Amino acid sequence: MSNQINKWQPLIYALLLSLGITLGMILKPAGNIISIGGNEGKINELLKIIEQSYVDSVDVNDLEKETINGLLSKLDPHSVYIPVEDLKQANEQLEGNFEGIGVEFNIINDTIMVVAALNGGPAQELGVQPGDRIIKVDSSVVAGNGITSEKVFKLLRGKGGSKVNVLIYRPSSKQKIPYEITRGTIPIYSVDASYMVNEKTGYIKISRFAEKTHDEFLTAFNELKKSGLENLILDLRGNPGGYLTTATKLVDEFLGDKKLMVFTKGLNKPKSEYFTETRGVFEEGKLAILIDEGSASASEILSGAIQDWDRGIIVGRRSFGKGLVQEPFELKDGSAVRLTVARYYTPSERCIQKSYESAMDYEHDLLTRYENGELEDQKKEAIFDSTPYFTKVKGRVVYGGGGIYPDLFVPLDTSFSSRFLTEVASNALIGKFAYDYLDRNRTSITGIKELEAYAKAYQLSNEAYQEFIRFAVTQGCTSPSIADSKKSEAFIKLQIKALMARQIWRDKGYYMVIQQNDKGLKAAIEALTKSE
Repeated sequence: MSNQINKWQPLIYALLLSLGITLGMILKPAGNIISIGGNEGKINELLKIIEQSYVDSVDVNDLEKETINGLLSKLDPHSVYIPVEDLKQANEQLEGNFEGIGVEFNIINDTIMVVAALNGGPAQELGVQPGDRIIKVDSSVVAGNGITSEKVFKLLRGKGGSKVNVLIYRPSSKQKIPYEITRGTIPIYSVDASYMVNEKTGYIKISRFAEKTHDEFLTAFNELKKSGLENLILDLRGNPGGYLTTATKLVDEFLGDKKLMVFTKGLNKPKSEYFTETRGVFEEGKLAILIDEGSASASEILSGAIQDWDRGIIVGRRSFGKGLVQEPFELKDGSAVRLTVARYYTPSERCIQKSYESAMDYEHDLLTRYENGELEDQKKEAIFDSTPYFTKVKGRVVYGGGGIYPDLFVPLDTSFSSRFLTEVASNALIGKFAYDYLDRNRTSITGIKELEAYAKAYQLSNEAYQEFIRFAVTQGCTSPSIADSKKSEAFIKLQIKALMARQIWRDKGYYMVIQQNDKGLKAAIEALTKSE
């Protein structure tokens, strides 16, 4: 393990942890969300006494939220309370759409910059372009006044059919352009990218298991099939989970009929078994699944089923380790609780939930893996449940208790780590520079019409890299040593190139570029090639 701890990677792992807790494995109710009524208990009685008799004024709503959160924290890490004001946004990620004008944005230098106008959305239809700056929304000036993402969401999102006036500044023409935009329903896609990595092998990246993920997968798969797909790499790295039903629909596409995919059970939930039912689109081709420490819940359901049935090869690092199932319950005021109601088990009867006896250890688990060297050395991989379980076809030994353990380990690549990279990554300077650089060179870069040509041919110049270093220093970073500069140069250049590709070709552009140096993807391709 590198002697120099790379501080920016743990930040990413902390983010993945928070995503895992937010989404996780969710049972989708057959009808409306379950509503709980009943008589008032001691907690409500106490809150009323405090409101009427306490010595100082208190915000009872805040006190109520803290009480509920404190109560749930005593149960497990994934039972959560969602206030009314946050519930809609929490559900949007799983339902697969929201209502707004349809732009992807970043806040750069206190200004809202449009990264992309989403396909088919109101903003795109009116001509909003990547690189445009939003400087006014209705009567609110939103440039240079400390604008935040939360404020942008409140201003631009709204009920479908409602109108919003947006003033845009377009740097390419130095014009201010007013738009009256009628909000509409905007899809949130969970299949981020799909393309052929070679003549026979297709690649599909899934970021979450939402309501429409299965349909998106089928669309992507069928397009790749037309391009000659024989092998498939399914990328679930960083995927925090989602709906249980979505996971089982996807598993059904890879396994033959009447095979157990997963089962769940809890104290108040009888055992429920999920079997394959339909003819899948890819039951016989060669399959590899990419996972890492950010792959949780529904990602582990799918990976576990494929591994237990010896259907494909699992490539990467030990997954998150979340084997709990949540069910939503609506409270009287419209807020909701996602309560853990069951554990899930893979076909070999493994429960992959890691211990949460210590809340502190659970919260810092991914950082602990990093510091212990597990992410770089398979020999240091922790085994929490030594009970051997056996795969259904080949009888291979597999383990539970801490996630899905890969069949082929791929270490975390720290070869590019340096103090300079830690500084620029911690301050999000690579993205800021990429957006600005594309802004100033948009004509020449967008002149490359095909993504494939850009991915293969375009190279960021040494002069551009030196420009980035000067930019980073002006932003407060320490000027790098020659050794640090060379160590991180290739990584930073590739990141800038990929982020610019994302602005032009969206997520597909980003992944096609960034994966030119993806050791996990290369390992999966080699594994499928060897098995031919």
